Amino acid sequence: MPLTVKDMMQAANAVVERIDASRAKELIGQGALLLDIRDAPELERTGRAVGAHHIPRGMLEFRADPELPSHDAELRKDRVIILHCASGGRAALAGKLLKDMGYLHVYNLGGFADWVNGGGEATGPLDRGM
Repeated sequence: MPLTVKDMMQAANAVVERIDASRAKELIGQGALLLDIRDAPELERTGRAVGAHHIPRGMLEFRADPELPSHDAELRKDRVIILHCASGGRAALAGKLLKDMGYLHVYNLGGFADWVNGGGEATGPLDRGM
């Protein structure tokens, strides 16, 4: 039977712990990577968490695989990684993907608003001067 998005979300939420901004800030203080997986236009439109690393969800597999030339050195399998997107769905799915790829400590912060509403520092949207 084919998987549905509901099935994939249930599987992801079962293995990727959801944390709040307070816990995320604590982990970041200990060296965790805050990873924003939204697309570039989303960051331009809404802003981004200060200090967050950006890899769009569509490129995550290619940046996470250390065997590829496109590997991002910020991604290490023993480093704590905290994902966020716009609302938490893509972060959950991306977290499961990273766990499937052997990443050990992966958390879902939820959405960018969860970070901001939890007191996380953020930069504003890009001013295009129009």
